[in-house]
Amino acid sequence: MSRVVSDADFSGTRYVDNLSFFDGRQTLEVEDLPRSGGLSRRMDGPSPTLGELLKRVGDTRDGTEREEDNTPTHRVLELSESSLIGQRPLPFVLSFTNLTYSVKTRRKLALPFSKNRLATDTDSAETLSKSSRTKTLLDNISGEAKDGEILAVLGASGSGKSTLIDALANRIAKGSLKGTVTLNGEVLQSRMLKVISAYVMQDDLLYPMLTVEETLMFSAEFRLPRSLSKTKKKARVQALIDQLGLRRAARTIIGDEGHRGVSGGERRRVSIGIDIIHDPIILFLDEPTSGLDSTSAFMVVKVLQRIAQSGSIVIMSVHQPSYRILGLLDRLIFLSRGQTVYSGPPSSLPLFFEEFGHPIPEKDNRTEFALDLIRELEGSSGGTKRLVEFNKSWEGTKFPRNPLSEKSPGYSLKDAISASISRGKLVSGATSDTESASSVPTFANPFWIEMMVLTKRSATNTRRMPELFGIRLGAVLVTGFILATIFWRLDNSPKGVQERLGFFAFAMSTTFYTCADALPVFLQERDIFMRETAYNAYRRSSYVLSNSIVSIPALIFLSFAFAATTFWAVGLSGGISGFIFFFFIILASFWAGSSFVTFLSGVVSHVMLGYTVVVAILAYFLLFSGFFINRDRIPPYWIWFHYISLVKYPYEGVMQNEFGDPTKCFVTGAQIFDNTPLGNVGPAMKTTLLKTLSRSLGVNITSTTCVTTGVDILKQQGITDLSKWSCVWVTVAFGFLFRILFYFSLLIGSKNKRR
Repeated sequence: MSRVVSDADFSGTRYVDNLSFFDGRQTLEVEDLPRSGGLSRRMDGPSPTLGELLKRVGDTRDGTEREEDNTPTHRVLELSESSLIGQRPLPFVLSFTNLTYSVKTRRKLALPFSKNRLATDTDSAETLSKSSRTKTLLDNISGEAKDGEILAVLGASGSGKSTLIDALANRIAKGSLKGTVTLNGEVLQSRMLKVISAYVMQDDLLYPMLTVEETLMFSAEFRLPRSLSKTKKKARVQALIDQLGLRRAARTIIGDEGHRGVSGGERRRVSIGIDIIHDPIILFLDEPTSGLDSTSAFMVVKVLQRIAQSGSIVIMSVHQPSYRILGLLDRLIFLSRGQTVYSGPPSSLPLFFEEFGHPIPEKDNRTEFALDLIRELEGSSGGTKRLVEFNKSWEGTKFPRNPLSEKSPGYSLKDAISASISRGKLVSGATSDTESASSVPTFANPFWIEMMVLTKRSATNTRRMPELFGIRLGAVLVTGFILATIFWRLDNSPKGVQERLGFFAFAMSTTFYTCADALPVFLQERDIFMRETAYNAYRRSSYVLSNSIVSIPALIFLSFAFAATTFWAVGLSGGISGFIFFFFIILASFWAGSSFVTFLSGVVSHVMLGYTVVVAILAYFLLFSGFFINRDRIPPYWIWFHYISLVKYPYEGVMQNEFGDPTKCFVTGAQIFDNTPLGNVGPAMKTTLLKTLSRSLGVNITSTTCVTTGVDILKQQGITDLSKWSCVWVTVAFGFLFRILFYFSLLIGSKNKRR
């Protein structure tokens, strides 16, 4: 029997490098991280997948929590050796042959007085073809990666490392990439690759106010199936936290510039964790050690080694690995301007460069020497052509490729994937009951589960940043206070009517302008959304609906605050029923404005450009709303803009709410002279003028006769098309329309592939 101590901190590793994962009755104790490159290269047998460990952990957890840190208890499990040593899983071999990728470029304009009429970049990884104006980013790259191994792509900045990772991860459009990528001899379809793989970007794209444990738990909710119980999902997350060495940071928020959180190394391991929660067969990483100190970088690669040894293919790009990291890598590919200059194991580097005529000094770091030599050759007249040709001949002699080996040794891709699922791999939520690889679902969970998880995550992150809502609420209250004090207790005189029109126009337009703060919300989440949807963590429609649901409570509160601040203070008509309508039309305006800005954030990816577009379009909406110029005075060629104006319908709605009472008088006989040169004459003169006017018109008009009612004002303003509640529903419908357009903008603009 063997014991596994699962509650281990990553100040040491939970595994002993020189032993099998489980060996006899020995207890695997915590051991300090090795400080040299003398690391064990291989285990005697494959490490259990996280899925296998989960099956054993889930049945032994008792649900109790520690008093000191509220963390679920980690127990020492007794596992028999026979239960861990099973049949070797079917192997996976990812092969890529003659990958070539070129992009069109624009010539740089050279000024007549410039010294170099055609600018060239000696640091560029691509060769520029003057005749075709194309840059070759990858030039006939071939190689293979096997499960249980780490393939590292090295090279100077701009050598094509990230491009090669993107090519293997199907992040380049099919029409642009030449060559083939196969898994066990079968061409990988895009849908299948998304299911069995994961891609860790160079940047750590995480929600800042979520803790490490919450971040991984939300990822588990997305990537693990509904059929897996909540307890087992939690157990999965706890096991992954231990494997990543994040136990001490489990309850710490991720953090950002304004909030202190986890360290850079811990953040990088969390980024890896969210993409391996479903135990993918293939893991791609773009420079996972970039920006980390040597110890943190080593810990990250050590985690990747454990992932590889559990039966995964790990392919990563790395700029310049240390001696200790080099000891964890199994195969290397050195690139120079898109061409392969070395492909093989790290142990063959000294022999390779010795036969090339540049032996590596005994005390030099092998990769540093190789990169320095490649850089030196790139700056020479002949470039790296001689090294590329030497690598081809040397590789053909030392590592001849067997065409039969490129095909799976007797196993189809379908059999290998099915065997991995049965063994415990949880690719896209597949279980051991999955009959074949083709039956693995595109998405791990149904639509409504995704929407619930997305809503909970967004609400949690937003709730922990109350200052953002506080600023928005403050802006609404200040605006309402200023409007209330300026338009205090308006009377029913002709001047009061004009002042009401001004209040309504400014209030409705301000409602839309305050929605502009929704612009950076999606722009800040855009990269996270792109990463998660690229590998089918959830549907785009789920994100759009959850985004809408999360925004509604805040809009309700803001609408009530603005309505309560202004309605009674300004002295608007309608009483309680009028206030209720005013609240709903403000809410509909906030909803439509927020939806419109959200849609624009899906189209415009730059914050400042987005603000410029929002302000300009909202100004046009106000111009054509009917306040500055009546509908019947708008030129025919611009009338279409009047009907698509978002401000038109809320403005007409509040106007009808205020002036819809036909019995309410706003201009009497004595007031018809107001706003005219006769407005300053005395009451006696006004009475005389009214009598004269009555005789001329044949109608008796006294100083108290009602001349203009609210309905007359609506007719003067051209507001006769829709009822006030119809204006509300049209405004709400505009909000839904922009949400639908937002969905299509995500559908079209988030392919996440190079062209």
